[in-house]
Amino acid sequence: MGERILLAIYVDNNKEHHTDEVSQERLVVRRGQNFKMTLTLMQSFNPELQQLVLTAKTGDQHASEDRGTLSRFGYPDSIRRSSSAKAMWKVEPLTGFSLPSNTVALSVTPPADAPVGEYELFGKLQEEEKSLGKLVVLFNPWCSEDSVYLFDDRTRQEYVLNEHGIIFRGSANYIFPGEWDYGQFEENMVDICLKILDRNHKHDEDPADDVASRSDPIYVSRVISAMVNSEDDSGVLEGRWESPYTGGRRPTHWSGSYPILKQWYQSGCKPVKYGQCWVFAGVMCSVMRLLGIPCRVVSNFDSAHDVDMNLIIDTYIDYYGVNEDYTEDSIWNFHVWTEGWMKRPDLGSDGEYDGWQVVDPTPQELSDGVFCCGPASVKGILNGQTGFKYDAPFIFAEVNADCVYYMITESGEMLKVDSDTKRVGKYISTKAVGSREREDITNTYKHAEGMSHSVVHAVPRWKPLSIHISVQAMNYNGRPTGKILAEDKEETLLPGKGDSSSGEMLAFRSKHLRVWPKLSACLDSVNLHHFPVSSSSVCPHPGPVLDLP
Repeated sequence: MGERILLAIYVDNNKEHHTDEVSQERLVVRRGQNFKMTLTLMQSFNPELQQLVLTAKTGDQHASEDRGTLSRFGYPDSIRRSSSAKAMWKVEPLTGFSLPSNTVALSVTPPADAPVGEYELFGKLQEEEKSLGKLVVLFNPWCSEDSVYLFDDRTRQEYVLNEHGIIFRGSANYIFPGEWDYGQFEENMVDICLKILDRNHKHDEDPADDVASRSDPIYVSRVISAMVNSEDDSGVLEGRWESPYTGGRRPTHWSGSYPILKQWYQSGCKPVKYGQCWVFAGVMCSVMRLLGIPCRVVSNFDSAHDVDMNLIIDTYIDYYGVNEDYTEDSIWNFHVWTEGWMKRPDLGSDGEYDGWQVVDPTPQELSDGVFCCGPASVKGILNGQTGFKYDAPFIFAEVNADCVYYMITESGEMLKVDSDTKRVGKYISTKAVGSREREDITNTYKHAEGMSHSVVHAVPRWKPLSIHISVQAMNYNGRPTGKILAEDKEETLLPGKGDSSSGEMLAFRSKHLRVWPKLSACLDSVNLHHFPVSSSSVCPHPGPVLDLP
């Protein structure tokens, strides 16, 4: 007996789903939105006498109705389903135009909570079942029922569809923009991003649960955060914060995500060498946008790394200067992460903590045993909700930690001698919607500091000092990797003055060094990684930063 279903045709769907730049040949749709198909049958179809059964499944042999990775639906729909079935698809006939009697036009809708990924669609008429082809389902920020829904078209254009961006770097006194090509619609980006999801360690441990969990952007963004770095898996990028960069490229070489992602994919998922925070963030933004999660890159200046997560950056000073045996805390001149837009029902039913969430792919500290970070609600950080998932204390400290300085006496006693509540978290920046300007979003992370919250320390007189400066490379875990430069010099130090040559920009680990008991001046000891910056790429930053004293 011949095939009862002869042909399935999908026409003009990608454009309506804002995925025509993703692919012209492949069916790529967004969940919560219908797509159209026509089926050519061997004979006329009578819905009063016959039933067409469709099945959509993802996750291969692990597909299950109860997990939402398999859905059986029909026209007419009289299918018996499990009472615990999740993420049910639906089909309706398309009417209003003339078709041959053996052709059926259908509207198929993946639910707004369907797991994202590649699906295979099957059609069954009477006892014969046939594959109708494969399709890819993405998150849908255009759908109000989707948990990544973004209500404004201008922001959707910027945070989902825009392939070109700017990432801000430098220091709080000198912010400069750097071009970044996200390239989320380049060739094979769908396959690359789905491979990233499939290579994560949770998929290896429990593939059925992993695929089902891809309905949740909280879960997916956390997986991407872990997979963009290669610290404990076959992730995309290997980090390196000091030369030599043997066997790879300096982090400053990269100006876009696609060459990195393409190399990783074509090499059989071998980590690409090398990246630093802005490279990790740029790559993650590309993957998030391709999958349909609105995403932007954010730079934080004077960014704290609070290793012990006590929300304080501790500095210990003895007769010889800063004593690093007591703490691994540090302050970076800048750090870059991403924000993803999504609902957070796990943080409350009222939606107060929906919206932008910090997700950081740079490997800094373990989170649930994995080098990943977030998502953490930006509104939660603003409100001081350090008990929230995920990694809220660490991120809160990055933008709002207090700096406390202790003197170690000759007897070993530790005396608190100074504190600074304003040192950390300045000029938190992202690219403005629809322009190349810098948007300052500091007020979304922290409330303005009042005079009552700060301690002012006046230094009435500045004198020439004999200074010993040690420059050290340091990993992101805060441990120095060895002294690489030592110099003795005499210098008059003034507040707010620092050096930034045209050849390279230093990343500072700020230790406001107070040498006791003989000296009483503050200096920044240079103590972190450095990277080259061409003089042509350094330019004065926009906005109020220029008004700094």
